[in-house]
Amino acid sequence: MSLAYPSRPGLKAILEGALFAAGAPLTLEQLQTLFGEDERPERSELAAALAELSGDYEGRGIEIAEVAGGFRVQVRASVAPWVARLWDEKPARYSRALLETLALIAYRQPITRGEIEEIRGVAVTTQIVKTLTEREWIRVVGHRDVPGRPALYATTRRFLDYFGLRSLNDLPPLSEVRAPDFLGDELDFGDPDAVPAES
Repeated sequence: MSLAYPSRPGLKAILEGALFAAGAPLTLEQLQTLFGEDERPERSELAAALAELSGDYEGRGIEIAEVAGGFRVQVRASVAPWVARLWDEKPARYSRALLETLALIAYRQPITRGEIEEIRGVAVTTQIVKTLTEREWIRVVGHRDVPGRPALYATTRRFLDYFGLRSLNDLPPLSEVRAPDFLGDELDFGDPDAVPAES
C-alpha cells in the first residue's frame, strides 16, 4: 500500500513552520534549501511571502523580525513582560561595567581593552571580557600593530540577533544612549556585587 502525501501547503505556511521550528534566525538562502531544485522559489518570492506573513501578524502577540542572522518569529515587545512570567528563573543580570564595555565595543569597534580602559577610566576585568566572549557577543578580529599587539574586539552577529538589530546602523544614536532616561526600568543592571563585577 502506497502512502498518499498531501498536496504541498502554501509558501507562507511552509515559511511560518520553518521559522517557528528553527529556534534561530534563518536567511533567505537557508529558507530556499527547504525546497527541491524544481520547486525552489526565488529570493524575491520568499521576501514577498515573509512581508505578507508579517502583515498577517499585525496586532498579534508574535511577529516576524529581520535581524542580522536572518528572519525569525519572536514575541512582540509589547507582550514580553507577561510572556516572561512563564519562566521561573530570572534573566541574567549584568553589571553596569559589563554593559558600558559592551557599548564601547559596539560603538567604537574595533577597539582594544586598553582603549576601553582609557575611555572608562577603570580597568576592564578578565571576567567581563570572558562573559562577553562566552555569550558570543564579542570576538577578537585582529591585533593592533603596536608593541604587545593587543587584541582588537568587535561585536558579532549573535550580538546583533540578541538585541534585535539587522546591522550596527540600527544602534540608537549615541545622543539617545547618553540620555539619562534611555534605559528606563527595562534593563536590570544588577547590584554592585553582581557578577561580573569590577574593582
